[in-house]
Amino acid sequence: MKELLPVNQNVILEIQETEAEQKTASGIIIPDSAKEKPKFARVVALSNIENVEIAVGDTVYYKEFSGTETEFEGKKYLVIPYTDILAKVVETEEI
Repeated sequence: MKELLPVNQNVILEIQETEAEQKTASGIIIPDSAKEKPKFARVVALSNIENVEIAVGDTVYYKEFSGTETEFEGKKYLVIPYTDILAKVVETEEI
């Protein structure tokens, strides 16, 4: 079995892409290169990082043009520096 293991304070995020074709209101199809990329992803692996504030399984918000996209065993991943993670999505109770 193979797996991706990040090094040098990097984080691996799993990219969830929607395969649905997007169109404008007037019916013009938007090509993949013009679509806005998602900036939220699920953490699947962390390198050895001190005082880490996220964990595997967390959903995080990251910098727009950060990291390197790769495909591994049929899934798309993004390898980014830990410092490019801006926020963690957390559940809170409504008051």
